Amino acid sequence: MDDLHALLAVQEFDTQGDRLRHRRAHLPERVRLDAVTTELAELEAGGAAATAERDELARRQTELETELADLERRVTELDRRMRSGVVSAPRDLQAMAAQIEAMKRRRSDLEDSDLEVMEALDPLEAQIGALQDRWAVLDGEAGTLRAELAEAEAVIDKELTGVLDARRDAAAPLPAGLLATYERLRQRLGGVGAAPLVGSSCGGCHLTIPAGELDRIRRMAPDAVPTCEQCGRILVR
Repeated sequence: MDDLHALLAVQEFDTQGDRLRHRRAHLPERVRLDAVTTELAELEAGGAAATAERDELARRQTELETELADLERRVTELDRRMRSGVVSAPRDLQAMAAQIEAMKRRRSDLEDSDLEVMEALDPLEAQIGALQDRWAVLDGEAGTLRAELAEAEAVIDKELTGVLDARRDAAAPLPAGLLATYERLRQRLGGVGAAPLVGSSCGGCHLTIPAGELDRIRRMAPDAVPTCEQCGRILVR
């Protein structure tokens, strides 16, 4: 086999390797795992926001209930003093009664606020629970997908290793300069640096080569390296 046909074999192994790498990068398990990972991150962010809101409401509820308990204690204490007979002056009793009424109004306001907090907490707790349930389902799916992905990657990696070994053996006898030119073209031209001459067309760009240029290529010396004048790839006759 001459150098150019050997180079074409190298190209075929490179194409196989590129396809395997593309397949590995776009495995359905990987695509689904990426989607699951993204949703998990969104769930974590949503859960963190909902939890922070829930915790703030719970803190507010604790403050309200603490103030309510304090008011209840003060109302009970004032009522006890009024009924004990210790305070007998009408003016003092009137002031105490007014104070109790003010505290009862405040208690009513606090109870309304506490009810509002409780009503806001209920849907948040339900939301957090739903987020946690969904997260658990997705986390389990992610674990399964990681195992399936590792298995699928191992299969492709084994095949890719065989292709790379065959590629190395095919490239070993080729001149370094020819390989360097091929690699440069391959990098610039979408992974295809050498292509067969198929009839009157380039097997790389699939464009028809003008008759004069085609005749010149066919008359070139066997060791010459023709290229497609339209795409620049090495042509193998």
